[in-house]
Amino acid sequence: MLSQKTKYALKAVFRLAREGGRGPLMISEIARSDRIPKKFLELILLDLKNHGILHSKKGRGGGYSLAKSPSAISIGSIVRITEGPLALLPCVSVTAYRKCDECPDENACGIRLVMKQVRDETARILDGTTVADVLERIKNGISPSAALEEPSEFLL
Repeated sequence: MLSQKTKYALKAVFRLAREGGRGPLMISEIARSDRIPKKFLELILLDLKNHGILHSKKGRGGGYSLAKSPSAISIGSIVRITEGPLALLPCVSVTAYRKCDECPDENACGIRLVMKQVRDETARILDGTTVADVLERIKNGISPSAALEEPSEFLL
């Protein structure tokens, strides 16, 4: 399951993508609009900024904006920033591999093979779906939750 941190990060990025033409948005505006605790949002946005997803501007007229086009930001990149590796087991992680303690032979492990497929499909869908894709689905009348839950039918 996605953590609350990831859900808030996605909401904030979607808000910035939708309203980015107005210039940087203040944290308080995003927090109020999307009902996100301000202090928690500050940490999330700083993390996204440190990973190159957002840009910040200080002072009057300042706030946060996207550092990249919405079509260049994958849902997978946001999930990895806020959740860590996509793999459900460390032995199938591309970025944080480590051998499972309880597994004597990972080459013969049936669970590992299934979890590798899960990782690959999860990465394919999340990395193949951009912020722009989700916003387009919402614009076309698909609810925000359905736009994230059913991405594979829109990837063609």
